[in-house]
Amino acid sequence: MNVTSQPMTAEQLFWMPDDGYRYELVKGELRKMTPAGSNHGSLVVSLILAIAQHVRTNDLGEVFGPDTGFKLAEAPDTVRAPDIAFVSKHRIPPGGIPEKFWPGAPDLAVEVISPSDTLYELDEKIEEYLTNGVRVVWVVNPRNRTVTVYSSQTGPRILKENDVLDGGEILPGFHYNISKLFSRRGTT
Repeated sequence: MNVTSQPMTAEQLFWMPDDGYRYELVKGELRKMTPAGSNHGSLVVSLILAIAQHVRTNDLGEVFGPDTGFKLAEAPDTVRAPDIAFVSKHRIPPGGIPEKFWPGAPDLAVEVISPSDTLYELDEKIEEYLTNGVRVVWVVNPRNRTVTVYSSQTGPRILKENDVLDGGEILPGFHYNISKLFSRRGTT
């Protein structure tokens, strides 16, 4: 007898009891996320502080941290939780920020590569983000000390330590020196 399991839904994931782990849902499949190292956490905080300050000062929208789920697809459901996400002001519903997962993609998704990330997983996330409406993805690579900018309209652009990360149309006026991001940090 063949037993087939039903794909998990975003609703089931949202109401799943807290077991101390973080999860994402990919095409109905539950995926446990390995805790990241301290350098990863420090990089996320440094960048999220800079982005959040700029967004709040300029009233551009909302910035979300790594525990925020974005429902990118349905039937089967996909819920991803980027390390940092931004949603522009004009996309915030009149009733405010939803209590459950954000319905749809953020405008900007930022992923900081952790030592346990595989190239396949990273490529899969980038493709899902861009295919499902994320306008720009920034991938921070601590080992290479680079930030790669992916856009649905252009090919990837690799920024090195002497370059400046520019918010473009997504975060107008945002500029951040890559060297500042990686100062005082190890390589992994």
